[in-house]
Amino acid sequence: MCGGSPSFRGGVTVDLYSLSYAHVGPWGAVMVEELVTAGVALASFGTVYVMSAARVVKQYERGVVFRLGRLKPQVRGPGFTMIVPFVDRLQKVNMQIVTMPVPAQEGITRDNVTVRVDAVVYFKVTSAADAIVRVEDYRFAVSQMAQTSLRSIIGKSELDDLLADREKLNQGLELMIDSPAVEWGVTIDRVEIKDVSLPETMKRSMARQAEADRERRARVINADAELQASKKLAEAAKEMSEQPAALQLRLLQTVVAVAAEKNSTLVLPFPVELLRFLERAAPPGSGAS
Repeated sequence: MCGGSPSFRGGVTVDLYSLSYAHVGPWGAVMVEELVTAGVALASFGTVYVMSAARVVKQYERGVVFRLGRLKPQVRGPGFTMIVPFVDRLQKVNMQIVTMPVPAQEGITRDNVTVRVDAVVYFKVTSAADAIVRVEDYRFAVSQMAQTSLRSIIGKSELDDLLADREKLNQGLELMIDSPAVEWGVTIDRVEIKDVSLPETMKRSMARQAEADRERRARVINADAELQASKKLAEAAKEMSEQPAALQLRLLQTVVAVAAEKNSTLVLPFPVELLRFLERAAPPGSGAS
């Protein structure tokens, strides 16, 4: 018989189900426990595996994967990505534009003036793989290249160029830094000279030079004004010499202007030409002599 049906053997009732459970039950319980433990272990391993393999690359980043130390050609883009735990290593690279100030560099210009110049460099990574593989620290490399290029440009330039023609110097600096940076997967966006510091003695000399230049321009302007005035006076004198009446009227205007000063006594020479002018201007028979 099967199941839990009793069996009669020699007048003794035997419960086969209880007998089988008594002999098999402990082994079955052990198997169940082992299966549960294995399931929990498998789930834990899967969780750890997923957590170890899952990576998130941000929008402004790119992921470079090394498998057993060898660079994989595919660069991981932004979003969720998976790697092989304990085999792959994902290194993220920031692709944003980096603003790097260049420490002030001291140098002697081509016209033998000691100056201190500081600048700022704007650059970005264009090849994440080259920025990781070709150079140990691309930020430090760009900084050192910018400093040496700045000192070089100081020695090749004159003081007036540093003060007045910075745009040309900025372009020269950009070319000098960008040439080696391209091999590192870096592109220089632009370079700008921020400040040019001069010695105090040079500042005083430039101030005196500027003051002298202003005085020179003022004298030139005054001399030009006097020249123009003298030309006008010469033209006026020539015109008056050709017109005696105009000269006499000018003399009368001068007398009136002087008399307006309320002087008690005014002595002026009376020209004969004015008497003749008045005689001609007087009507006939007026008795003027």
